[in-house]
Amino acid sequence: MKFLSAPWRWDFIIQIGKQKGCLFCKALQSDQKSSLICYRGKRYFVILNKYPYSTGHLMIVPNQHISSPHEIAPEESTEMWDLMNKSIRILKKNLHPDGFNIGMNIGQSAGAGIKDHFHLHIVPRWTGDANYMAVIGDTKVLSYKLDEILNILKKEFSQ
Repeated sequence: MKFLSAPWRWDFIIQIGKQKGCLFCKALQSDQKSSLICYRGKRYFVILNKYPYSTGHLMIVPNQHISSPHEIAPEESTEMWDLMNKSIRILKKNLHPDGFNIGMNIGQSAGAGIKDHFHLHIVPRWTGDANYMAVIGDTKVLSYKLDEILNILKKEFSQ
């Protein structure tokens, strides 16, 4: 049996049991810069992942604290889909990725780090990117600082 390790995620993992309340709900209550929120919509917000898989790793999160997309009305999912498409356009324009990984982990057994507040991941990818470096070389390769990416994306979402 082979094991895949992501030691750079340890800071996130050790916080899970220690945090009181929901990370996403807390982000909604704080100022945008400290929370890494790029955009606040009517029903959803876009936030940078503090522990990204790659530069520009975004999450689209419902404002309402719900654990699964099946709990929302179909008409409420339109904004999430529109924000996903807008995020892709903004990331393409500003970071020039070659592709994207997009998905959700619903429930703890499916790998959800925040299991009670569902969210959609948008992970930019580049041909030949070095995502394996975190596993093999104990090195996370990010081209920009989170606050620089946040400023770029907030400006784009506001247009």
